[in-house]
Amino acid sequence: MFFEPNKNHPFTPNFLSALIFPRPIGWISSISKNGVPNLSPYSFFNAISYIPPQIMFAATANHSDGGLKDTIRNILDTREFVVNLAIKKLKNEVNETSIDAPHDIDEFNFCKIKKRKSKIVKPPSVADSPINLECKLIRKINLKTKSKNKNQNKMIIGEVIGVRIENRYIKNGRINSLMMKAISRMGYSEYSEVDSKFLMTRPKWIKL
Repeated sequence: MFFEPNKNHPFTPNFLSALIFPRPIGWISSISKNGVPNLSPYSFFNAISYIPPQIMFAATANHSDGGLKDTIRNILDTREFVVNLAIKKLKNEVNETSIDAPHDIDEFNFCKIKKRKSKIVKPPSVADSPINLECKLIRKINLKTKSKNKNQNKMIIGEVIGVRIENRYIKNGRINSLMMKAISRMGYSEYSEVDSKFLMTRPKWIKL
């Protein structure tokens, strides 16, 4: 099968998430300028550079009550956020925080998720997540959209300025990522668990 996405095709809902997988989940905590915390998962998320460490995530819809998603609005207002690792143990909580709650709802409290005071930034971290990346906003990019609301698709780029890793996942100076049982998004309502790995050595070009 071949098709052009801008023309008719047989796939509903959107096909792209079933083709680009698995996608890591950025479980983003933020705080409003009025001090209301927010927590929401984003699967258009990834690391994009080593030095300085930078990450990106994108929102592809507006809030059901109108205006920007709370996460985007909060970050643009405060210029800070935290990326919390989504793990199998917290899968239900990750899913619950995807709810399109009213603007004044604290998803930590609503979903009974324990907060941890972050070291540098104001938004709280997820206490039971093994990794918390404290970030500051670098750039907001308006992406192309076909929506009548031209501000619907937005990308946020942040610099990681603080890193917390639960000590039990560190041994001999290395991080045991597999032990954390991270989850990722696939297509539709499908998720996957990171539960295996294999090793390969990157080749080096030998100059004659």
